[in-house]
Amino acid sequence: MAYSQSMAPQAFAPESLALDNKIVLITGGTGSFGRRFVQTILSRYKPRKLIVFSRDELKQYEMQLELQDQFSSEQVSRMRFFLGDVRDRARLTLALRGVDIVVHAAALKQVPAAEYNPSECIQTNIIGAENVVWASLANRVQRVVALSTDKACNPINLYGATKLASDKTFVAANNLSGDIGTRFCVVRYGNVAGSRGSVVPLFQRLIASGAKELPITDPRMTRFWITLDQGVDFVLSSLDLTRGGEIFVPKIPSMTVTDLAQAMAPHLPLTHIGIRPGEKLHEVMISGDDARVTAELGDRYIIEPTFVEYDRTPFLAKAGLPYASAKPVADGFVYSSDNNTQWLKGQALLNLFGLAAAA
Repeated sequence: MAYSQSMAPQAFAPESLALDNKIVLITGGTGSFGRRFVQTILSRYKPRKLIVFSRDELKQYEMQLELQDQFSSEQVSRMRFFLGDVRDRARLTLALRGVDIVVHAAALKQVPAAEYNPSECIQTNIIGAENVVWASLANRVQRVVALSTDKACNPINLYGATKLASDKTFVAANNLSGDIGTRFCVVRYGNVAGSRGSVVPLFQRLIASGAKELPITDPRMTRFWITLDQGVDFVLSSLDLTRGGEIFVPKIPSMTVTDLAQAMAPHLPLTHIGIRPGEKLHEVMISGDDARVTAELGDRYIIEPTFVEYDRTPFLAKAGLPYASAKPVADGFVYSSDNNTQWLKGQALLNLFGLAAAA
């Protein structure tokens, strides 16, 4: 199915997730995703508390001011801002007292920075993930969802490798919860339109400064893309669906960076600068080896856990499924940005980024 200009964005909103009177905490809550997540929760639900856990006091202060401008005093009164680092298990355990739902969004994400500073990336992305698991178990948290990335599937760079280790940590954590009953799951998706580090701001700066050409790493390069709103809704709907141990993968469109550059500045030529260290030509979210344990629903794929020592009904169970539409994917199925059936081009591509057509 081609992704046409008239197609509406994929909706992932949960049907029955109940967050009213719950205490929800998000790690890395001052990032692009965290800010949109907080705005969405305050708009839709009435949590007892909504806690932002992050290490940058300035960003927390700026976020508080933004929320005061956007929401009523009653809504803002539900907010709590907790300074801390996911590397610090004791501080994290203190922050999670009484928390019902945890969304783990804290991570070091820049591929070149991770290649140059591997120990820092490992401390945050792997040790931090383990700390979230132990703090959640210690506080009997009900549900935990961790944000992952397409780079965690068949990783070739350190960032992807740390997120793969993080994914494995959260999936396996379900075997540790015992009578605590905490359920952990992972969401894995591609590049986020509007997030920090996106190629779009780079192109915008170059175009505004009068650049004579735009740099392209490789004209064949493809990427998955999702909007911030879709990402938040996908996280919430996955929390709603989880039975523990799944990696949820949304069905989202692909695009080429060449198409994006040409849509933003059709008058500018492109110069090829080569793939940077640690980059892939195409991204993969489900490998052929994962296909044998992958279920498909209408709007997503679900990679089932392979080692289960807890009470769990698989999505591919033959009976008793509340989601009877779940079906196995074909043998050898690979969900890659270059073999996708949904593509963004032209105005539909610009719409994803909230951009106007070039004059």
